[in-house]
Amino acid sequence: MVFYTGETSKCLNVRITQHLNSIKRFIPYINTENEVAMHFRKLGNKKKRMDEEYDAIILGTGLKECVLAGLLGVAGKKILHMDRNKYYGGESASITPLEELYTKFNLGKPSANMGRGRDWNVDLIPKFLMANGLLVKLLIHTGVTRYLEFKSVEGSYVFKDNKIHKVPADEKEALASGLMGLFEKRRFRNFLIWVQEFDENDPKTFKDKSPNEPISEIYKKFGLDKGTIDFIGHAMALYLNDDYLTQPAAETIKRIKLYSESLIRYGKSPYLYPLYGLGELPQGFARLSAIYGGTYMLDKPVDELVYGEDGKICGVKSGGETAKCKMVICDPSYVPDKVRKVGQVIRAICILNHPIPNTKDSLSCQVIIPQNQVNRKSDIYVCCVSYTHQVASNGWFLAIVSTTVETNDPHSEIKPGLDLLGAIEQKFVSVSDLYEPLDDGTKTNVFTTKSYDATTHFESTCLDILDVYARIMGEKFDFTKVTRGLGQEDEEN
Repeated sequence: MVFYTGETSKCLNVRITQHLNSIKRFIPYINTENEVAMHFRKLGNKKKRMDEEYDAIILGTGLKECVLAGLLGVAGKKILHMDRNKYYGGESASITPLEELYTKFNLGKPSANMGRGRDWNVDLIPKFLMANGLLVKLLIHTGVTRYLEFKSVEGSYVFKDNKIHKVPADEKEALASGLMGLFEKRRFRNFLIWVQEFDENDPKTFKDKSPNEPISEIYKKFGLDKGTIDFIGHAMALYLNDDYLTQPAAETIKRIKLYSESLIRYGKSPYLYPLYGLGELPQGFARLSAIYGGTYMLDKPVDELVYGEDGKICGVKSGGETAKCKMVICDPSYVPDKVRKVGQVIRAICILNHPIPNTKDSLSCQVIIPQNQVNRKSDIYVCCVSYTHQVASNGWFLAIVSTTVETNDPHSEIKPGLDLLGAIEQKFVSVSDLYEPLDDGTKTNVFTTKSYDATTHFESTCLDILDVYARIMGEKFDFTKVTRGLGQEDEEN
C-alpha cells in the first residue's frame, strides 16, 4: 500500500506508542517508535500518482466506505481510496486532542481538570457493535480485527415509566426485571422461550404461530402489553419505529435471537466498542490495505467525476490528474446532485465526571428511550463510554444523546435523554442533515451510501453497507464465508 499525505505524522494520526505492536504485525522490520515515524515519513514523501486504472475509487474514509473498501480488497479488486480531509473518518471521525473538539464547536478551551487533551478520542457519531452482529462478521471477514482491540459495553438499558431498567434477554432476567408485573413477566418469559426454541426450518417449533404473520399478531397471542412490546421492538430487536409491527414475524425473531446470542457471548451486554474509539476502524482498514495493494490519498480534493459517452463513471479528476475506474463508491457529500435530504439528526456529546445515574455505575452503557415513552415518532438514544475504553482521561465519561429531528426545536427533543445524565460538565450539540441516494447507482456505477442515522448501534449502518455491496457485486454477501469469531482471527496463520 502507498500512503499520500502532506504532513505525514499529522495526517495519518498514527498514535505510535499505542499502536507499535499492531504496526509491527504487518511491517516486521519495525521495532521502535522512531522506525515507525521514519517509515511513514518515507511513504509520505513518495511521488503522488493517480494516472492509473482502478476497479473502484472510494471517496471518503467513513466507516461505511472503509468496510466496502475492505470487502472489495478481499475480493481481489484494485482500490484507490481518497479523502478530501487530512484525517480519517469524514462525518464519523474521532476528534483528538480534546482541544480540537472545543475549537470545532467554538467553545474556548477545556478545563484543566479534564487532564491531557491527547488522552481524549471523541467520536462525532458514536455507535456500538453487536457482538454477534453483521458488522463484526464483516470486520472479521476483511481481517481488520487483527489491528483492533474491543471491550464489552457494561450495560444495556431501556427507559420506561420515567425509570431506567436493564433490558432482560433471558428467562432469569425477565423474572427479576422491574419492567413489568408478575403476570406480565410470565407472559414475557413464555414469549422469550418460544423465540429461543423457534427454528424456521422446523414447523413443529412454530406452535400454532406462523413466522409469516405480522409480529403484532404474535404479541397478541402471548398477551403482551404495550410497554413490553415497546422494549422488545426497540431495545432488543432495535427497530427505529413501529412500522415493523405489520411485517412478518420472522425478521423480529431473528433480531431478538441476535440480541440474546450477543449477550450470552460477553455477559454484561450484547455490545462492543473499540479501544481508542471508532477512529481506529478506518485506520485499521488503511493498514489492512497494505495486504491487498490498495492506495490511500488523504488531503486529496475531488475536482470532478468523469463520465463516458455511455453515461457511466470512468474516472475521478483531482489536481490536474485523472484516475480511471470502473466504479465510484462515496458518501453523500461527494455527490450533492445525486442525493436527497430526508431529515435531520441532533446529537449532543456530553462530558461527565460520573457514570449515568441508575445504571449500576456502569462505565459504559446504552439506554434506549422508546418513542411511545415520550410521545414521539422516533426513539431517543443515549450511549456512554469512558476512560476504560481509552477515549477519555482517567475518571471521565463521554455520553451522547441523539434522535431524529421531528420539530422546529430539535434541542428540546433530546431533553428526555439529557435529563438522564445528571450533571454535565460540557455539552457539544450539532444538527446534521440526513441524505440518501436518488437511485441505486447501477446506471452510472456511482454508488452512494446513506448518512448515519440517530441510532447508537451499527445494525442499520450495516444494512446499508450490505445493500451497497449487493448492488456493486450483483449478489448478496455470503456470510457462510465467515467461519471464525472475534479473537480467532490469527488461528489459521
